[in-house]
Amino acid sequence: MMVRRIVEVDGRVGQPNIPACVVLGNLILPSVISGRDPAASEQSDDPEIQIAQAFVNMKAVVEAAGGTLDGIGKVTVYLKDFSHRRYVNECWQAMFPDADNRPARHVLKAELQPGDWVQLDVIASL
Repeated sequence: MMVRRIVEVDGRVGQPNIPACVVLGNLILPSVISGRDPAASEQSDDPEIQIAQAFVNMKAVVEAAGGTLDGIGKVTVYLKDFSHRRYVNECWQAMFPDADNRPARHVLKAELQPGDWVQLDVIASL
């Protein structure tokens, strides 16, 4: 029987009783990753800043679980406004510069919480 290990991330603002991330066996399964800066008191209303922060937060969660960017297998990106995909592409290429070594990715338009422009869902392994 696999043991579920809960991973929390310093400064993360999330829902009560929902962990930042779960490690199950070799899998890293974060809860939703937002574009909120854990060091800021207010969330930016700028979609470009939120999207960049979401990628920073993704890296922090995966690393807190003991993983690396190389262990990310798939990223699903939820955008409130699909025209912001260009910001996703910029962050994507900066975080994964090797075109021959990138995770799978899916970008979807979604209704998000008020003030949120982006959410990431990630599947990674240790």
